[in-house]
Amino acid sequence: MNRSNGPSANSDRRFDAVLIVAAVVFSTVLLALIGANVWVAGLDRIGVWETLKQTEIQQALWLSIGTSVYSTVISLWVGTAIAHLISQRQFWGCRFIDLLMDLPVFLPPLVIGISLLILFRQTPLVWFDEWFHIAFAVPAIIVAQTIVGTAFVYRTMKATFDQHAGRIEGIAETLGASRWQVFSRITLPASKQAIVASIAIAWARAFGEFGPVLVFAGSFRGRTEVLPVSIYLELNSGNVAGAAAISLLMILIAAIVLLLVRFTSRDRFTSRAGSPR
Repeated sequence: MNRSNGPSANSDRRFDAVLIVAAVVFSTVLLALIGANVWVAGLDRIGVWETLKQTEIQQALWLSIGTSVYSTVISLWVGTAIAHLISQRQFWGCRFIDLLMDLPVFLPPLVIGISLLILFRQTPLVWFDEWFHIAFAVPAIIVAQTIVGTAFVYRTMKATFDQHAGRIEGIAETLGASRWQVFSRITLPASKQAIVASIAIAWARAFGEFGPVLVFAGSFRGRTEVLPVSIYLELNSGNVAGAAAISLLMILIAAIVLLLVRFTSRDRFTSRAGSPR
């Protein structure tokens, strides 16, 4: 039976057409979002440059990069450790921990922010905040970013550990390898792609985090102002073109990081797969 001329071929073409339309429409919407920022920023080029040249905006840029890197490192370590524990070991309460780790992903960002503020300002932990000066300071930014980033790292790494769990690690342990040796020499090298993906997701979430940062760290210019907060402040002051310019700056940085992640992942995949024949 010739499928290329039968009813199945017509059904396949319609199916492909639906997928193509969905891809084209959504891609067009994303390009339109970027184009809208370019259009608004282009209407007031002088105001845009004046905004980007402000010392506060430049400080916000470096603060955003610095805090997002710090929180990504913390998220990667904590999320990976907990993911490995839950994936490899069954104990009482592990399902409850697994549920809790997903909670920051589903909670509204403002809920995370207000909960952190209450924890450090309205509970006995207030002494901890008074001693280390966390709330409404740079550490508050890192804490807020880490809470959400760790949840994404956990879910990504756990899915990978669940796939790799079992035989190889078990054989290594029976041969006398310690759990740390198995984890560092077998499990982690086999999870390189997931680690790269976790770093990218955690950094992207941290770099663009707004709600928890605004509530827990505040919007103090020159102190706790990160780029998402800068956009909020520029909009409040009526500088829409400046807010669009900062948005384009964040899009550019995110695109550069995304390309680096793609190239890194492709290089690692190519090195493992070998040269094409």
